[in-house]
Amino acid sequence: MKKTIAMVLVATAMTAGAASAQASRGHAAGMPRAAVMVGGQSMLPSRDIVDNAVNSADHTTLVAAVKAADLVQTLKGRGPFTVFAPVNDAFENLPEGTVTTLLRPENKSSLAKVLTYHVVPGRHTAADLMRMIRQGNGRAMLRTASGGTLTAMMNGPMNVTVRDESGNVASISTYDVLQSNGVIHVINKVLLPK
Repeated sequence: MKKTIAMVLVATAMTAGAASAQASRGHAAGMPRAAVMVGGQSMLPSRDIVDNAVNSADHTTLVAAVKAADLVQTLKGRGPFTVFAPVNDAFENLPEGTVTTLLRPENKSSLAKVLTYHVVPGRHTAADLMRMIRQGNGRAMLRTASGGTLTAMMNGPMNVTVRDESGNVASISTYDVLQSNGVIHVINKVLLPK
């Protein structure tokens, strides 16, 4: 009996040690130890982009648009994807009637183009974006899933902004919301392709 208890204790200690080492490696690699809060909810790294986004009270318009454009299965896909996710206020600040017009069934392809313009193939954390900006002498050109281009720039020593092809500039308010199939950066404006 004592031998069994000792074996259980050793196994438990080894498992805890391995978990602690793995958590330390993840944290050292830039991965957060705890889930990031967005829209009042925990964004769990074990969930995909869609499963996390539907829980965010700040992204109800974005989620409705993703559903209307039939992009749910795409964003639940393997990826990885980097998503610049506009908050509800960003959609509300578009010219009056824009969102209603885009959500009409006959405008599904236009809506899909706007939404996929916010998606960059690959997993680009804030550290990755800042490194790319430094390597690009102050600008990083990001090719979007829609075929357009976004320009990432620094606004101060630790703040990344993203400019669309129309000249609109969005600030990232929450960085590195890690997902099982990519990463989300929360932004304050809707980015528009030309």
